[in-house]
Amino acid sequence: MTPGRIVIAGASLAGLRAADSLRANGFTGELVLIGDEPHEPYDRPPLSKAVLAGRAGADRLALPSTRDLNARWLLGVAATGLDLGAREVRLADGRGVGFDGLVIATGSRSRPWPVPGEAALRGVHLLRGRDDAERIRAGLAAGPRRVLVIGGGFTGSEVASSCRDLGLPVTVVLRGGAPMAGALGEVVGSAIGARQRAHGIDLRARTTVTALHGDAEGRLRRVWLSDGDELDVDLAVVALGSVGNTEWLAGSGLAADPRGVECDAAGRALDPGGAVVPDVYVAGDVARWRHPHFDAEPQALQHWGNAVEQADVAAHNLTHRPLRTATALPAFWSDQFGLNLKSVGLPHLADEVVLTQGSFERGPFAAAYGRGGVTVGAVAVDSPRVMDGYAALITERAPFPPAVNATDSPAADVLAAGFGRTGLSTVHGGQS
Repeated sequence: MTPGRIVIAGASLAGLRAADSLRANGFTGELVLIGDEPHEPYDRPPLSKAVLAGRAGADRLALPSTRDLNARWLLGVAATGLDLGAREVRLADGRGVGFDGLVIATGSRSRPWPVPGEAALRGVHLLRGRDDAERIRAGLAAGPRRVLVIGGGFTGSEVASSCRDLGLPVTVVLRGGAPMAGALGEVVGSAIGARQRAHGIDLRARTTVTALHGDAEGRLRRVWLSDGDELDVDLAVVALGSVGNTEWLAGSGLAADPRGVECDAAGRALDPGGAVVPDVYVAGDVARWRHPHFDAEPQALQHWGNAVEQADVAAHNLTHRPLRTATALPAFWSDQFGLNLKSVGLPHLADEVVLTQGSFERGPFAAAYGRGGVTVGAVAVDSPRVMDGYAALITERAPFPPAVNATDSPAADVLAAGFGRTGLSTVHGGQS
């Protein structure tokens, strides 16, 4: 496109990367970045790990740019509307910002506790941004009698790990049968859950919180669980997944709902009929798309690497032809309870899983996932170097179970992977 104005709605990882990549692609026009937080772009994955555990300050997570962006920053003001006809983004302070090209990178937010009165109790927290992490860190430093983590996905597990690093008693309550079962299945999730329990976590699977109770001053003091138990708790972190920041797009003509904004593999935003909307691109956690390598429904891939690639693709396609598409295999990582977890592909698509290296009970291990006789994903614990080999198998659509032939490959049975088929369309890794 000729020099003009490109607006980037969202000033986190994907937004910053899109701006950086636009300049790298030779865009010389005006750049405007809009962000609802007052902070400059920062790295989110350390929030649930190093920040909560006290190893890093939330004010030291700034994301660097590789060049002078010469951009206009509108921070601390949310986008509240999009008028495609007028080619204008409307802001919460009443201003309108016109554009020649637009990148939507507004990300997602934590799903709130569904009972407003209970959610408002002091000591009940969500974790998505810097300010959230600082509030939780202050609460942990006060020495709560017990921490409750509601939800056993990656964020919930990382929060629980950080609390144990601080020596605090922690109860994790999860509706499913194992931690991270939505992303890794109950077979692998149960193996990781056993290791969490070995670190002192009170893990309550197939359990829900039925009520949060506060004292006369409005501070959390007690919780009731569906298994009939009652716990004295001073601090709770609600980790029930995320919701796309798409409300501002209502009535815009884009295909957008709480699951995200639909786009194609080139990052081009789509209307409800599936037609491409000119000069509007989507990147990062808010993008809901169909990965060209997998036979799967459109989904949001909330991974750090996906945000970076989609931002690069959007920047290229706003400035150059022919179009590029996002093709990198999804991959994410998590550090928790002294373990390093890495995943590649889309394990949650699988119907079967097999242990390919090591042991579920102790030490490093790797497992491969299959669907319809094809390898679609893999996960490794404390074995990051093996992931390139599994990525190659997934790229080649190798038969499942794959022939790994490693020295530590056990004679393992193929098992049902243990995924509940609930129409999940968001895939979470560490926060991005």
